[in-house]
Amino acid sequence: MSTPPPDPDLTALRITLAQARSTRGWTFDELAERSGLARRTLIDLEHGRTTGSLTTWHALAHAFDVPIEHLLGPLCENHTPPGRRGA
Repeated sequence: MSTPPPDPDLTALRITLAQARSTRGWTFDELAERSGLARRTLIDLEHGRTTGSLTTWHALAHAFDVPIEHLLGPLCENHTPPGRRGA
C-alpha cells in the first residue's frame, strides 16, 4: 500500500507571490500588465482564493524573470520533496 503525498503548502505559495511582488514594489495592476493575467486573478492568488493553473504560474515566472521552481518550490516547504528521502 502506498502512502499518499503530503498536502502542498498553499500558504507558502501565496506568501512567495506576495513577497515577489512586494520586493519589486509592483502593484497588482503592474503585475497584471507584465504577466498578461487579470488583476482579479492575481488578487485571488495572493489571498488564497484560488491556486491558479500551471499556465498562470508560468506567466508569473516570466513576469518576475525567475525559474518557475522559485515560485512553486514552497509547495514542498514543510515536507521532504520526492527523491530527497535518502539524501
